Amino acid sequence: MDEVLSQDPSRELSVEVSSEESKLDGFHDECGVFGVFGHPEAANLAYLGLYALQHRGQESAGIVSSNGKSLISHRGMGLVADIFNSEVINRLEGTAAIGHNRYSTTGSTSLKNCQPLVVEYAGGGLALAHNGNLVNFAELRERLEANGALFQSSSDSEVIIHLIAGSHGATLAERVAEALAQVRGAYSLVVLAQREMIAVRDPFGFRPLVLGALNGASIVASETCALDLVRADYIREIEPGEMVVISDDGVLSLHPFPPAAPKRCIFEYVYFARPDSLLYGRNVYQVRKLQGRALARQWPAVADIVVPVPDSGNAAALGYAEESGLPFEMGLVRSHYVGRTFIEPRQSIRHFGVKIKFNPVAELLRGKRVVLVEDSLVRGTTLRKVIPMLRQAGAREVHMRIAAPPTANSCFYGIDTPTREELLASSHSIEEIRSYITADSLDYLSWEGLYSFLDGPREGFCDACFTGRYPVEIPANHGPHQLRLFEAADGARSAIGR
Repeated sequence: MDEVLSQDPSRELSVEVSSEESKLDGFHDECGVFGVFGHPEAANLAYLGLYALQHRGQESAGIVSSNGKSLISHRGMGLVADIFNSEVINRLEGTAAIGHNRYSTTGSTSLKNCQPLVVEYAGGGLALAHNGNLVNFAELRERLEANGALFQSSSDSEVIIHLIAGSHGATLAERVAEALAQVRGAYSLVVLAQREMIAVRDPFGFRPLVLGALNGASIVASETCALDLVRADYIREIEPGEMVVISDDGVLSLHPFPPAAPKRCIFEYVYFARPDSLLYGRNVYQVRKLQGRALARQWPAVADIVVPVPDSGNAAALGYAEESGLPFEMGLVRSHYVGRTFIEPRQSIRHFGVKIKFNPVAELLRGKRVVLVEDSLVRGTTLRKVIPMLRQAGAREVHMRIAAPPTANSCFYGIDTPTREELLASSHSIEEIRSYITADSLDYLSWEGLYSFLDGPREGFCDACFTGRYPVEIPANHGPHQLRLFEAADGARSAIGR
């Protein structure tokens, strides 16, 4: 079994920028899963699927294949293209494979937490790739450890592995169902054994999962953009609470859990999903444009141009421009080649972390009144630096428009988020936030505008990050362990006037 740290040795010279500079504003992506069963190039398809899902996790990636007799694994830290090459793919033999991109929500950033997790147990080899977060992780782990279970990682996903291994179910599907009946929270899973693959989604359907087909093979993926890359046909969304069992006997759909009202993540539309994906039956790009149009109707501005904060604000800004009749301009350019670490010159550059990512186009901004559109405002640390950059480039006014309601609550269902204390909207008024980010005006999309893409009732979505209404109860002791990336935040985090 291969376990590699796929990093260029020269990268060891890179250093992290200060916590203030590296804490760019926004919720962070979660994870992406992909699976293929019944194709002679299973590992290669899994590699391409993970490549398409790279936006959902950039910390690590892995692929596990099955040749019908054993499981073969290759995992590494970094981006998909850095971890896999033709030699590695050729070693991952077999007609079935599952893959995972990781951006951790529970557990530290290390090779031992890379997925898919792979074990050998009484039932044979087993691999698991998980997108989500278990809110009763600590309780389950404590119980399992008390019964003698040994954990190799700090990932909540390993709890599911132990529960499956300890089940008395007669089939793998029964074992998985019995295990998942004990967990609470969000999960879209792909499980691989020697001769079958199982895809399953929690009863609320927090995280997306779709089913596709390619020349007789079955494909599962977090988003349809992965199906597009491998030229697979989109069949349908795997339903909340559904388990799909795929083997040489075909595709079997089961519903082993008590039904629940779906609570699909609305933030997938706002930010996470790729704009070319079909999500919950709608194209993400078109949804974001409709939300941008609603934003323009609700909060027009006397301005000359509309500029997005790229790339997540592009579609909403285009919708705002079309609805308002103002010209759409790419007045802020984003570099797509910035890694998570980079070397800063010895003579420090002010706001280096943001400047290396964004650069204003002075020729478009000079003397203009600008409507700046962003998908969401979380801590405000990026906008607090970007807006002065636009003014320095010649913008006469900057009117900030946010294509989502105020984000005032943390997510506990598979998204890496700041603590509630770090979220500006949890404790500050819109006017205070406007002053903090130095905008001439600031307005958020309304509740009605957020759901303007719907023709009917505004049901079936989880919007706890906006409302604080959590569909699955959060234990009192379930807190900062999942918010690991922000524990080192300095004392200036979201501090207005402190």
